[in-house]
Amino acid sequence: MAANGSIFGAMLQEFDGAARLLNLEPGIWKILTHPKRQVTVSCPVQMDNGEIEVFTGYRVQYNITLGPAKGGIRYHPGVTLDEVTALAAWMTWKCAVAHIPFGGGKGGVICDPARMSRRELEALTRRYIAEIIDLIGPEKDVPAPDVNTNDQVMAWVMDTYSMHVGHTSTAVVTGKPLELGGSLGRREATGRGVTIVTRESAKYLGFDIKGATVAIQGFGNVGSISARLLAALGARIVGVTDWNGGVYNERGLDVDKLAEHVARNKSVAGFGGGDPIGNDQLFALPVDVLIPAALENQITMENAPRIRAKVVVEGANGPTTPEAHRHLHERGVHVVPDILANSAGVTASYFEWVQDRYGYFWTEAEVNERLEMKMCEAYQAVLQTSLNYRVDMRTAAYVVAIGRVATVTRMRGMYA
Repeated sequence: MAANGSIFGAMLQEFDGAARLLNLEPGIWKILTHPKRQVTVSCPVQMDNGEIEVFTGYRVQYNITLGPAKGGIRYHPGVTLDEVTALAAWMTWKCAVAHIPFGGGKGGVICDPARMSRRELEALTRRYIAEIIDLIGPEKDVPAPDVNTNDQVMAWVMDTYSMHVGHTSTAVVTGKPLELGGSLGRREATGRGVTIVTRESAKYLGFDIKGATVAIQGFGNVGSISARLLAALGARIVGVTDWNGGVYNERGLDVDKLAEHVARNKSVAGFGGGDPIGNDQLFALPVDVLIPAALENQITMENAPRIRAKVVVEGANGPTTPEAHRHLHERGVHVVPDILANSAGVTASYFEWVQDRYGYFWTEAEVNERLEMKMCEAYQAVLQTSLNYRVDMRTAAYVVAIGRVATVTRMRGMYA
């Protein structure tokens, strides 16, 4: 995070280093460091007790040079315009790294969904979408699930938009239920992408993924699917932690049994297949691969010196502070940055959007085959850039992304 506490300021720090390497001209630099559009809306909702509450919502379209804005909608008490703007910027670079024809967007509503009924959440969703209806659309801005939103919320988004335009428009949103135009393989995509770039990193560094040891922080969607798919490749998942505890077994954890335990108990804590472990111990394990797949700012200068992994693959968004990342890079740790490592989620969203617009749906095998191709292409582009510029993978990912957006910005010219 930037010194002034701004998440957007932290994004600008990452941007500046890559922009200098590209010798980005001042005009393009200015364009790419300013959000195209920031909208704040008030969303009145009648609550179950009959009272009216007014919720504040945001939608930011950071850059739409490459195509429609793409980015999730989050419901959280801590949502701020600064956060949503930074996330929209990161989505811009993530889509560009993944080489898909989307720009970056993000939305958020300040609320506590844990204290709201299903009816209240539906009413809030429909009112929020009604307030931003002129901004979104299959060729304008395509939302998706994010923190505290899911496929049901996306179904409400799709229905609200469809009611306004007078026809069913499935391509306005991704992350929908399969019955409403969702895509097979979408739920597993982010974890599958993490697995692919982990495998490619092992190839580059010269160790076999079969038999490699892996520690994972977080056992939600991304962490659990990464664990299952890496285990299927022959890797040994030796340590897993989550919000409430963790487990370690040097011989390897039974991932399927661990998943069953978590489904029953809502946490990794208490799993009988190994010894209890905390995050501090997990990060210090002598493993080949460490996958932070939980929250932001988990790897800091307090624990980075103890990390012994050869590869850190950022399944979560922003899990490593800039100082910790610099430290790991100087020690020779191969860090695969979030805007590359977890970009399979937005890539699969792109596949869903394509299928909705085409009106023809792919098998799960076809989705996974296309995802494999896109993730390998993205990884190789970033790795080659890293070697060419002699920089770390994060800087290289920004160089690739900013270079692509800047090139198209120049080609399109200035509308006056």
